[in-house]
Amino acid sequence: MAPYIAFFSTLSILPASSFARITEMADYVYGPGRNHLFVPGPVNIPDQVIRAMSRQNEDYRSPAVPALTKTLLEDVKQIFKTTTGTPFLFPTTDRVFSLLWIDQQQRLNFNVDVVESDWGYGADLAALDYKLRQDPSHSIKAICIVHNETATGVTNDLSAVRKILGNILSFLSLSCLLSHAHPWQRWTTIRADKHRHPALLLVDGVSSICALDFRMDEWGVDVALTGSQKALSLPTGLGIVCASPKALEASKTAKSVRVFFDWKDYLKFYKMGTYWPYTPSIQLLYGLRTALDLIFEEGLENVIKRHNRLGTATRLAVEAWGLKNCTQKEEWFSDTVTAVVVPPYIDSAEIVKHAWKRYNLSLGLGLNKVAGKVFRIGHLGHLNELQLMGALSGVEMVLKDIGYPVKLGSGVAAAAAYLSNSTPLIPSRI
Repeated sequence: MAPYIAFFSTLSILPASSFARITEMADYVYGPGRNHLFVPGPVNIPDQVIRAMSRQNEDYRSPAVPALTKTLLEDVKQIFKTTTGTPFLFPTTDRVFSLLWIDQQQRLNFNVDVVESDWGYGADLAALDYKLRQDPSHSIKAICIVHNETATGVTNDLSAVRKILGNILSFLSLSCLLSHAHPWQRWTTIRADKHRHPALLLVDGVSSICALDFRMDEWGVDVALTGSQKALSLPTGLGIVCASPKALEASKTAKSVRVFFDWKDYLKFYKMGTYWPYTPSIQLLYGLRTALDLIFEEGLENVIKRHNRLGTATRLAVEAWGLKNCTQKEEWFSDTVTAVVVPPYIDSAEIVKHAWKRYNLSLGLGLNKVAGKVFRIGHLGHLNELQLMGALSGVEMVLKDIGYPVKLGSGVAAAAAYLSNSTPLIPSRI
């Protein structure tokens, strides 16, 4: 019989061989204190959310869960800033990125016309404008855009884009123009004269919604999506989609293949008052309830302002270090993530690795074309000024360790000077 070792702290009994394996893992991943999580998602989870999620499973067909779901669907509309949209909570994860979104559409046999932009640049509005003007037959059925591209820290100024495109279509710009062989019905509204092109506007707001200014109704967005693991500060597992009346109408005649993500299944259960065609995560629903309550308590506009402060402080620190932002123009700077360009003699992956191994600091890797060239500092979700200052201090130490000639305290001082003059009193403590 194999020897056993008792873990009295957890009241479990494991074979000695299992204990050895766990010990090896603990030696590799354990670090004192808390992990400083500064990737652009997943993000820090508020203690209140963790406590709310610490509960048993429930029968999702009981009266309690539909009642909870009804409040969630109503309140989720507020983070999209819509009164007309219909939200859907999918038990899945949501992350698109422009390149992956294009790949997904091509796999589904859509005819995708990609509007390229250099990495670090925003949407090519001139190219979009040209393509739409060359489409009098309205063969373009949807325009797809990533609002905030986390790989490069680029945010498109949607209000500026709206002004440019308001003369020719229902809204926006960027990643790809999507055509389908089966045209949807032309949608007419009281704004038909202003919105001359009937293309749907589909927006990936995964790393922007609840952190950056997003106005679904005002900007004429037809479908927007976000994920629980970003600014909502929940675990991964909920994909949150909001569809306009125009999008719902178009879905009735669209011929694209749909099963799990078919809105029709959800709408049927909405009418029944039970809401769920599939089994949801009960724990995530209670977590979402608490996450929304925290956002509304702070005030969504205050949340957006806080992200702007944290983003600005981070950019000031990067500048003080003598490094450059991957984003090429200030108008595209992201308030949820900053991609920092490193000198050619430094592999940015080593910065990320060293930060985790020595200081228990998690930073984002450079991806795809900027792999090895940038590292990313995420500053979104349930996060405050002092948490950010700790991360910036850690980055300075990492830069010093790997041989970059940074003056310790330079970035921290620049960020602190800004934050000390811009951070308001906490409303509930005044």
